[in-house]
Amino acid sequence: MSYKLPLNQSLTIPGSSIENYSQAIKTIPMLTVEQERELAKILQDNNDLEAASVLVMSHLRFVMHIANSYRGYGLPQADLIQEGNIGLMKAVKRFDPSFGVRLVSFAVHWIRAEIHEYILRNWRIVKVATTKSQRKLFFNLRSAKKRLGWLTQAEVERVAEDLGVSTKDVREMEKRLNSHDISFDGPSDSDDDEGETYAPAGYLEDNRYDPAILVEQHNWKERGYGHLYSAIKKLDIRSQDILQKRWLSDKKVTLQELAKDYQVSAERIRQIESNAIKKLGKNISFLL
Repeated sequence: MSYKLPLNQSLTIPGSSIENYSQAIKTIPMLTVEQERELAKILQDNNDLEAASVLVMSHLRFVMHIANSYRGYGLPQADLIQEGNIGLMKAVKRFDPSFGVRLVSFAVHWIRAEIHEYILRNWRIVKVATTKSQRKLFFNLRSAKKRLGWLTQAEVERVAEDLGVSTKDVREMEKRLNSHDISFDGPSDSDDDEGETYAPAGYLEDNRYDPAILVEQHNWKERGYGHLYSAIKKLDIRSQDILQKRWLSDKKVTLQELAKDYQVSAERIRQIESNAIKKLGKNISFLL
């Protein structure tokens, strides 16, 4: 291979600050169009890791430039850069020089996609955007707002038209962006009970193990089973047998097997089963 990185293809970074990292990656030379195509062809044909390394390292400054545009989300810049580097490596792996575009134009989408996913996972405890329209709004709504405060109806309609989403989605995302995470237990250093009042732990109840509720659920289930078996006993013997084998046994029996036992057609068994279920429903309603 004709082109090698300085520093033995690795970064020698004094200290661990972002400033030192920025200075180090600026020492890596940019590639010409011919160099980039040759390296990409070598990687594509031979799966050459050295070629992949040169392509990745020569574009690290571009990743940092993109990551810097996401500073306003309150997440560590080093993490944003790291996620962007992952996107760059994925792009290098999939880059095809025969398309006639530069790697930087191809990689920008992969870099942004990884950074976006990281922000959505870590911006709040509860994920604020799950659908495609919500993700689009999350990264565009703040820049679309011209002032502090809530959007007017006209602004909501304009944003919805520009992004191709509904006004309802715009209002919902604006509400999510303006909300804040609440600790489940509330502030631990509070001297009064006010913090506990507004914390979810103060008003959300866990009734799964309440003895009264458990007894009520058990009695209701037993009552339901009792009505079911009482209603079944009112059916003729053949209908009881078919329902038992078709629905109440661990090993379900097919219509063909029952047809063979009763020496009738499978369609006839289906009719008997259907009529029995209708009678069963009426009998249960009568008992209730």
